Amino acid sequence: MRAPQALLLALLLALLLGSGAAAQTREVRELVRAIERHYQSVRTARAIFLERYSEGPGHLRAESGTVYFSRPGRMRWEYESPEEKLFLVDGKQVWFYVPADRTVTRAELSEAAQWQTPFAMLTRRPEFRRFCGRVELVPADAADPAARPSEAGNPVLRCLPRGDDAPFREVLLEVNRKHQIVRALVREPAGIETEFRFARWEENLPLREVLFHLDVPPGVAIVEQSEIAGPLRE
Repeated sequence: MRAPQALLLALLLALLLGSGAAAQTREVRELVRAIERHYQSVRTARAIFLERYSEGPGHLRAESGTVYFSRPGRMRWEYESPEEKLFLVDGKQVWFYVPADRTVTRAELSEAAQWQTPFAMLTRRPEFRRFCGRVELVPADAADPAARPSEAGNPVLRCLPRGDDAPFREVLLEVNRKHQIVRALVREPAGIETEFRFARWEENLPLREVLFHLDVPPGVAIVEQSEIAGPLRE
């Protein structure tokens, strides 16, 4: 399992030449600010998700479930299909539990790792610049089918990494008219892609503290690791 590489982009936009390019820069800047303003007001959130992970043609895996976010730094991914699994970030540690294996894997969560995922927008300060080095607006009729919006009228942003050591080549982020994230596609080296689609967002709802704590069931072994690969690697 791979970990949600928790969702966001950077506000450092490239300097473009020409009036058309300048207009696009303003459009991107305004969209980024609108998304940041929206998530500044969101303390908790819940959605259903579909995750698709591909290592190339013929190697596609799809999973689905419910995800919860809570500031500061907490996430709960309940995988329901095709197998029951739990990926949990409690702000200090990362937990991965597969009931069928009767094993829990646990790792410490470093401060740096918390900013290396696009889902930092929902668990940390909503600042694009912490995740991306450049942000571009993708044309609705882009040659790349995966870069086109899943719903007409939704803008799609392309996030390019800040440095050569980034764990991704690019992130495509689609938002709806409410500036909520509805799709995130993370492209890594070697042709690896992970896509998340979100629906039925509920924001600022009361979430029980127990959601972000794992009481290990009796008879379940705990395995310590230096890191855990979950929905998009925390």
